[in-house]
Amino acid sequence: MSVGSAVALLIKHASLSTAVLVGLYASFIGLLTLDSFQTHVIYLHKIQMTWFKDLNTPEIFGFLHNQVTPFGIPSPSGNAVFAWHILPIELYRKNEVALLAESSGYTQDIRTRHAFKLLREDPDAILAIHMHGAAGTVGSGYRVPNYRALSAGDPNKIHVLTFDYRGFGRSKGTPTEEGVRQDAVAVVQWALEVAEIPPERIIIFGQSMGTAVNLAVAEDFALQSPSIVFAGHVLVAPFVDAATLMATYQIAGTIPLLGPIANIPPLFSYLKRYLVHKWSSKDRIAAYIHANEASGAPYRITIIHAEDDYDVPWTHSQELFWHAVNATKPNGVSRVELEHAGLDEKHDLGPAGTVTKWATETGIVREEILKTGLHDVIMGNQVVTLAVMRILDSR
Repeated sequence: MSVGSAVALLIKHASLSTAVLVGLYASFIGLLTLDSFQTHVIYLHKIQMTWFKDLNTPEIFGFLHNQVTPFGIPSPSGNAVFAWHILPIELYRKNEVALLAESSGYTQDIRTRHAFKLLREDPDAILAIHMHGAAGTVGSGYRVPNYRALSAGDPNKIHVLTFDYRGFGRSKGTPTEEGVRQDAVAVVQWALEVAEIPPERIIIFGQSMGTAVNLAVAEDFALQSPSIVFAGHVLVAPFVDAATLMATYQIAGTIPLLGPIANIPPLFSYLKRYLVHKWSSKDRIAAYIHANEASGAPYRITIIHAEDDYDVPWTHSQELFWHAVNATKPNGVSRVELEHAGLDEKHDLGPAGTVTKWATETGIVREEILKTGLHDVIMGNQVVTLAVMRILDSR
């Protein structure tokens, strides 16, 4: 075979491969316009990562006997939301004898359990409600270390309540934006009405997709009459909204999922028309702050992100922070004003990253950008523990 023929053959195969890849990508874009496919891509709820572990046996996830109580919380879906109530370690140690005397596993009525009574009957108990991200269950990946980070600030007082949205883990159903919001509201309502924990003793934590759920809950309760405002909200690796996340997301931090489409505004705008699950955190954080600034209800929001997060770029937190700050004043705050006004409140911590705080007479919005922490490892970082402690100190 001549050199010319070999080159022609290579070009032919390369062209064919390119055509196949373009065809597959076009098919993927077409599937994204379908609600069912979109649901699986956004929530990844079928990827459990705990397939061979029983969530009703928390001990296999590294917990002590009866440190965790698995139970169900009624939801508007008609199905129970699967949840874990996790005792802080020092409180567990003090009550170990009573806890060891009880059988472990899923309980039909958590009100009969000693652990629940330790939560409800302590007038100083703090409850951190955990809202996890896409994929997995309450026992997946770095979520277990995250629970420990949340309670480490006071191992006598800080309980953790975590749960799986509908369609995740042992919670039945199919996730939708409204459905997931309803599940989260039901969990918070359970904390208020059944566990009888007042809102000033509740901190709501969210990571990744859970930050969007967190803000949906914050907005929902703040806009009620009378409004309900919690001690604070911690947002780790948040995103501006689902459309912006789709435009910026890169597989393994290198392959842009919708980058080619996002660079063609008319085409991306057309695709966004089919986006069913919008999760507009920028609008919800603004509505939440507007409501609290108007009513004078004190609020605390901490935004945490890592620069090496290749799932959700840390620039999302910068954008979300600006939307929060912009909502604190009737006429808004321009990005230039924020840059200049925030100079005295911005601290460069070197390898630890930067911290920027915006405070009004009513509330505080804090942004912490770490140099390292990735998307999930950051959940076990002591920056989470300190965020909880700051919120408790400011109550």
